[in-house]
Amino acid sequence: MKEWFTLSDLAEAKLPDMPWTIKGYDKYIIRHGWRAIGKVRKRQGREGGGGFEYHISLLPDPARQKLAFLHSAPVGGDGDRSALLWRKYEALTETQKTVCKERLAIICSVEDMKKSGIRALDAIKHVSRKADISISTYYQWQSLVEGHARQDWLAALAPSSSKIADGVVADLAPVHPDAWDMLVSDYLRPEGPAFAACYRRMEDVAKRKGWAPIPHERTLRRRIDIQIPKAVQELARKGKEASKRLIPALQRSVAHLHAMQMVNTDGHKLDLHVSFPGREKWGRVYLMAIQDIYSRKILSWVLCEAETWEAVRTAIGNMVETHGIPDRIYMDNGRAFASKMISGKAKRRNRFKITEDEVAGLLKTLGIDARFVNPYSGQSKPIERGWGDLAENIAKHPAMAGCYTGRSTQHKPENYGSRAVPIDELERHVAMCVEEHNARTGRKTETAKGRSFDAVFAESVANPANTYVRFASPSQRALWMLAAVNVTARKPDGAIHLFDNRYFHPALNNWIGKKLKVLFDPSDLHGAVKVYAPDGRLLCDAECVDKTGFDCADAAREIARARATKKKDQQAALNSARKLSDLELKELTGRSGSRKPAKPKPAAPVVTRLITRTPVATKVVEVPEVTVDEHQYEDAFSRGLARVAGGDAAIIEFPRGDRPTSGAFGRRPRTEK
Repeated sequence: MKEWFTLSDLAEAKLPDMPWTIKGYDKYIIRHGWRAIGKVRKRQGREGGGGFEYHISLLPDPARQKLAFLHSAPVGGDGDRSALLWRKYEALTETQKTVCKERLAIICSVEDMKKSGIRALDAIKHVSRKADISISTYYQWQSLVEGHARQDWLAALAPSSSKIADGVVADLAPVHPDAWDMLVSDYLRPEGPAFAACYRRMEDVAKRKGWAPIPHERTLRRRIDIQIPKAVQELARKGKEASKRLIPALQRSVAHLHAMQMVNTDGHKLDLHVSFPGREKWGRVYLMAIQDIYSRKILSWVLCEAETWEAVRTAIGNMVETHGIPDRIYMDNGRAFASKMISGKAKRRNRFKITEDEVAGLLKTLGIDARFVNPYSGQSKPIERGWGDLAENIAKHPAMAGCYTGRSTQHKPENYGSRAVPIDELERHVAMCVEEHNARTGRKTETAKGRSFDAVFAESVANPANTYVRFASPSQRALWMLAAVNVTARKPDGAIHLFDNRYFHPALNNWIGKKLKVLFDPSDLHGAVKVYAPDGRLLCDAECVDKTGFDCADAAREIARARATKKKDQQAALNSARKLSDLELKELTGRSGSRKPAKPKPAAPVVTRLITRTPVATKVVEVPEVTVDEHQYEDAFSRGLARVAGGDAAIIEFPRGDRPTSGAFGRRPRTEK
């Protein structure tokens, strides 16, 4: 920015609180003693209205700001310059920032005195004497703020010896590019090797290959920190999760919600040895629970050996029966939660193929909006953070002494495997722990504020103005107690085959080979199932057909009696449907035996076809007449009798040459032999 101006330049700028003519500036300069201050110099040449140039610091603050605007750098330069100044200021300590504020107060005092009409030199002397500083020190401070906007004076008074703070990139020691590439590639590996080991390997290779220069280890370590961001180093050496932790987690507020508006569910494997009836070996179980997001209360739970859709259905059913139907549920896309039995017809399931004819799952049937989130994410599912409190109290309770397994194989307790808790005892223990978890006071969540989860939930539900909870009627219990699938009625009888069981009803005979919707109770697969037509009409309640032994005679007799009864019923139904006999049908159709059939009348030709050409005459082949006299007839007759009686006459001779072996009837006469 330009700092020295002539009187003609100042007059043309028409600065505020200043004269607009050169003659006016002459009087102003004499009255304020500018030439005595020392901010005046002779200029080269005589053009421009006088032989002196005046420094911008002699002008009042409004005039300097206008000159700074008129002679500033292009757009964007001042912004970068101002940002650099404030970056330098923020890099100072609190003591240094206090010194900058004291300097700014002294400069502002001089400016205020100048505005009141006091000469600039007198104002500077008075303020310098009062602040116990020299006049040269004041001019030095004033030179730091010259050319800067008024709002940047505080930052401009903060000099720094750091080149990086001044916007200058630090000088980096030269290094051979191949050596640098090897060092960085070795250091940024998932194994996370130590930098010293990487430097030693690079140094050995550099000696063999003659790479130079190679700076000191600490120099290259600083170079890596300058040129490679911390996030990139974390991503390369520790993985995506470690790099993700460098970004602040999202804090989600639930103050705008109400109870039963949103819930979340998840399963946790308890760190306990559990014994089951009829088994010698112990096992472990999962605790599957549903939590209200607004109040953090555990609404329902169930113990299961594996995360299955049946366990999810039971937990949802217990919640619906006790607390109502939520509007939305958050869960991960595990096989249990993303099962078509639970989330069928969901818009986004991220697991299993979505087909057009799939049956609506339990959530869709109840009108619950299913949302799938990232697994093991406490920000997405608050119940993930709840396991740290609830599961800790369940597994490490004194009642479970000797059953605790430890959270990993490296954290086994001293009494590992000394006891296994029975499953029925564990259920009672979990029920008490969940009740204590919900009723414990002193919670520090956004909505609890020292109260318990039960109190927050009850308060929200009791407020009908803000909370609306849907409840299911007793007749709708089948919606969550029964699961739905699409099954094809099989040949030859239309039976339903489901989970290695067969279900049959006579009404299924009419639906052979067609797909039907079946509602069944997963906890009672030997009970009846409800069969619905494709359009939703209830067809029947099909009973389960049990399998019997191959040599069970009682079962064979029972099925024979059932078939006989069925045959009688079908025959009665057939007789009831067929009112006319075969003879009556013949009488009605005129096909009885007493009535002769009428001869058909010849049909009159509709179109007469003309012969357009002479037909070809058929050739007649004449057969020559064979005449037999009486002697030949007798001779042939006698030979025939001889053949019947046997002997030489019964032998037929082979022909010789081209002569026949017989006469007119196939043999030669005896006189020719």
